[in-house]
Amino acid sequence: MIYLDAAATTPVRREVLEAMWPFLTGDFGNASSHHELGARARDALEAARDEVAGLLGCRSAEVTFTSGGTEADNLAVKGIALGRRAVDPRRTRVAVSAIEHPAVLESARALARLHGFSVDALAVDGEGRVAPEVLAAVVGPETALVSVMVANNEVGTVQPVVELARVAHEAGVPFHTDAVQAAGWLPLDVRALGVDALSISGHKLGAPKGIGALYAAGRLALEPVLDGGGQERGRRSGTENVAGAVALATALRLAESERTTAAARLASLRDAFIARVLELVPDAILTGHPTERLPGSASFCFPRVSGESVLLELERRGVVCSSGSACAAGSSEPSAVLLAMGIDPEVALTSVRFTLPGSVGAPELERAAAAVGEAYAAVAGIAQR
Repeated sequence: MIYLDAAATTPVRREVLEAMWPFLTGDFGNASSHHELGARARDALEAARDEVAGLLGCRSAEVTFTSGGTEADNLAVKGIALGRRAVDPRRTRVAVSAIEHPAVLESARALARLHGFSVDALAVDGEGRVAPEVLAAVVGPETALVSVMVANNEVGTVQPVVELARVAHEAGVPFHTDAVQAAGWLPLDVRALGVDALSISGHKLGAPKGIGALYAAGRLALEPVLDGGGQERGRRSGTENVAGAVALATALRLAESERTTAAARLASLRDAFIARVLELVPDAILTGHPTERLPGSASFCFPRVSGESVLLELERRGVVCSSGSACAAGSSEPSAVLLAMGIDPEVALTSVRFTLPGSVGAPELERAAAAVGEAYAAVAGIAQR
């Protein structure tokens, strides 16, 4: 099997398993317990928090561990917006890009449905980018929060986050970014990015599913989404996942130590793969920005054939990929991301996403590209008959 669906999830790294193992076995204590076993768990939790904070360029107190990227996005969007409105009742709008992950989009819609907020959807261009002037035309004294992702999970387009955050700050509005897909591949120093909040998820990095983190600047008023015992400095109640926190810190450290070399290598392989697919399937359309994209992201539309049929043919040939976001798997509707980019609905239904893991090699990608050509020819032949 050639696995090209790394945007959906990645395998747990051995170093990560070894780091978290003690906290699944002998040191299994609750970090809130006031005895030796609890103290050992608490020390490990805070060491993991320190490590994540150091890698993101923030203070330890600004890192909140969550159950994953979805919870981190919910806490950021709902928590910051509600916190801002509590301080300034005029702040009743949130601005999000039209191609955000559902964790952000649905959080914004929940604010509208349950709390009376209005949602400003920021238009993107044909390559999936939000222009700073688009944000500048929307953001104002009623805006509680702007949320635009670092890089899109379907087409891989990287946003001009630094410029967008500057526009938000000039209007006095905090800026959140979903960095789930970018973590481990792009620089995520929160000070350099100029963001007030940033979400990451462990299982995209080689940690297990079920752990994530939110950086939220200490000055932010943040309304908790989960109520309970007041763990995580009152920002996220619930018994802490100590083993998961250790795993996330370890995976993020390993990824960051390899990032520059690994990203350059993968981007070169990606470009060769894209060129080969376009050579073998001249009708294919590359979606997303041609250069400002994640190192391992290559997404296409194959007009006049069914994207799902291409996926099935590829899997028969040992290539595993997807038709878009794993969160929308099984949907018969065209991708909302591609529609927002101006792609015709019939064409959007033909999308196939290849997201390359760091372990992939050139021979595998050459075989995968050949399989794309064969799969397309098989599906196109059936369609013509």
